[in-house]
Amino acid sequence: MKRVAVVAIGGNSLIKDRAHQSVEDQYAAAQETCHHIAGMIEQGWDVAISHGNGPQVGFILRRSELARHELHEVPLDFCVADTQGAIGYMLQQILYNEFQRRGLDKQAVTVVTQVLVDRDDPAFSHPTKPIGSFMDQNEAARRRDHEGWDVVEDAGRGWRRVVASPMPVRVVERDGVKQLIDAGLTVITVGGGGIPVVKDEEGNLRGVAAVIDKDFASSLLATSIGADLLLISTAIEKVALHFGQPDQRWLDRMTVAEARQYIQQGHFAAGSMKPKIEACLGFLEAGGREALITNPENIERALRGETGTRILP
Repeated sequence: MKRVAVVAIGGNSLIKDRAHQSVEDQYAAAQETCHHIAGMIEQGWDVAISHGNGPQVGFILRRSELARHELHEVPLDFCVADTQGAIGYMLQQILYNEFQRRGLDKQAVTVVTQVLVDRDDPAFSHPTKPIGSFMDQNEAARRRDHEGWDVVEDAGRGWRRVVASPMPVRVVERDGVKQLIDAGLTVITVGGGGIPVVKDEEGNLRGVAAVIDKDFASSLLATSIGADLLLISTAIEKVALHFGQPDQRWLDRMTVAEARQYIQQGHFAAGSMKPKIEACLGFLEAGGREALITNPENIERALRGETGTRILP
């Protein structure tokens, strides 16, 4: 029976640490993750893969800033599009080689994906997501006054631009992604949470300077294509209560109600595990069957029920 999963791979699947950020390092890290995703596909799963892109967007912005005396700067939505293409190419090639090695008649493709957000989303009034390089106060003021940037001082380290992180509303290329999945292809999509776009008064799309959470976009994608499973790959094997404390307790499974209770009790950090749990809950509350959180090297074991944290309705 056909089983469809959305697999969201985190930043550690591409950049393990600050000492390993080159394209070659990223390729090697992605090979490890794709090896286990290919194993999942070999077990009979049809898979859509999403990925983070925060550091990669930062690299493009930094290059753009350093070259602005000679070349035009690259808008943020185009940076997201650029990384979707580059990371997609890398994952496609690695999966091609994995499929060939395993004797699988499969193919991976990348869809440069727009994700609609509400132009009236409250996040646009309170931008909080830092992007780009640090600036001194004079440069930050110039950017604010002449280019309309929102800037904040960052803990004595300098000034940075901040942008909104609105909630995803619709995956614009959803129908194309579903057709490709239904045809048996592995689809790399909503990279970096998708390219954020809004509709104008005439219904036309235009890109905006914003960052969409990758896990929320993956949850929306999983719901909209009718996936059976949302699998969020992260840095740890299982979710824990009292994480990092003497009374830490790993969780093998939890229900939606239990997860909601743990969130209220403050167990999951806002910038870390909380959005991943909330993304899983959004998928399950919209009719999804199962969500799973684990690290890349344990994907296949987690699917067999040997590890990971399962979240059920």
